[in-house]
Amino acid sequence: MKNLAVACLLLFSLNQDIPAGTPFTGRWVVRADNGDGTFRETVLALDQRGSTLTGRIINPTNEQPIVDGVVTGDNATFAVVTGRPPNQRRAEYRATRREISLEVAVTRPGQKPQSMIATRGPANAGDAPARIEPPALHRVPDNGLARTPPMGWNSWNHFRGRIDDATVRAIADAMVSSGMKAAGYTYVNIDDTWEAGRDTSGRIQTNRKFPEMKALADYIHGKGLKLGIYSSPGPRTCAGYEGSYGHEEQDARTYAAWGVDYLKYDWCGAARLYKDDEMQAVYQKMGDALRASGREIVYSLCQYGRNEVWTWGPQVGGHLWRTTGDISDSWESMTRIGFGQDALAPHAGPGHWNDPDMLEIGNGGMTNTEYRTHMSLWAILAAPLLAGNDVRNMSPETVAILTNREVIAIDQDSLGTQGRRVRTVGETEIWDRPLANGAHAVGVFNRGQAASRVNVRWSELGLEKNVRRVRDVWSQRDVERAGADYDVEIEPHGVVLLRLDR
Repeated sequence: MKNLAVACLLLFSLNQDIPAGTPFTGRWVVRADNGDGTFRETVLALDQRGSTLTGRIINPTNEQPIVDGVVTGDNATFAVVTGRPPNQRRAEYRATRREISLEVAVTRPGQKPQSMIATRGPANAGDAPARIEPPALHRVPDNGLARTPPMGWNSWNHFRGRIDDATVRAIADAMVSSGMKAAGYTYVNIDDTWEAGRDTSGRIQTNRKFPEMKALADYIHGKGLKLGIYSSPGPRTCAGYEGSYGHEEQDARTYAAWGVDYLKYDWCGAARLYKDDEMQAVYQKMGDALRASGREIVYSLCQYGRNEVWTWGPQVGGHLWRTTGDISDSWESMTRIGFGQDALAPHAGPGHWNDPDMLEIGNGGMTNTEYRTHMSLWAILAAPLLAGNDVRNMSPETVAILTNREVIAIDQDSLGTQGRRVRTVGETEIWDRPLANGAHAVGVFNRGQAASRVNVRWSELGLEKNVRRVRDVWSQRDVERAGADYDVEIEPHGVVLLRLDR
């Protein structure tokens, strides 16, 4: 998910003067104020041997080895490389001693410098806590929730760390007034950055953006909606806040006491302690804790499709699991993710859903035509529908896309079968999703930049007989058809979504 990287210009201030020639060796701690009473720490663990500088940059959720480190007098240059080919990114650091400070200029592609202050830290600054061995594997019983894909809203795509109690309440109000609640959107999900530390008993605390989570849950419930929350199996969340590591049962009981109805559990910080092949056991631990909490809570696994989560997600009590990295508000991202889900169809069904990430509809990075394609594809995929926009300020077009009852009915179909790709011709694709009572949803997609005419043959869908009604669910009109096929022209990046009843 989400890497709130700090950097570009860092200012390291020491508690005492630094004599010329003093080695850079040591742990240097940056405490960045999150603006909510919490801090994010980044540690530079430096080791100078003559003119060579090595070490690590330790973030709350990962460690990056220093490369190409060279010291020349009171100056040092070094770099870190993140990502994997072909998407590697190199950050260049230049450190210069001052009278009572160490200035480190950091250059990253496409980013502007920022400045922060840090002090020399203890020898173990940034070290991960002692590893807790994962439990033995067993099956967590199904609690009967999420028989259709969850629908609701999540704060991250639009608000990220700017989310707070007042905004969540206003979002809930808008979900009611806009018709989203009436259309089936139920969950109001707070993503990362709500957490503070723990009290003396180990109980998780909220930061000053969320003064009383129980009162917020009561407000949400009073609107006829449900509250979702976020955590990580690691010591820290993706944004560097308090995770659930070592406190799984305690946190699950706290969520239940607050009235939480949905948990998104994000791998991030757990990667410092566990390997991918230990994910199942680690997620099982929270699955057990939620089951024992005394409250029915939907369990959303967020680990980016690693370790073939769809093969074991139901066994840990999961109701949905991310199948990809994070979506962004672009045609390229949405189509790469959405059209890449075909092979996972056998793993979806009532109570367990493939999750290609949240909706970007209304965030402004795509056209309304492209957003209709987004919504249509997610409906064909039987995907969770979690809006990620500011629902307080929606255009009529955005409301119409998100609340189209006929599209939602396809997504929420009780049969729970995920659609599959039937045919690809050039830039066009035909997808078919079987529905209850013998009906079918057919998506005809044009991924190209020019209009395209597509011929749909009923025989290739196994529907050459007994199709009594063809319905275009975006135009909300029945289609007159003659013969054994259907011919339609589709605008660039557009879709025709049909419902066929037999």
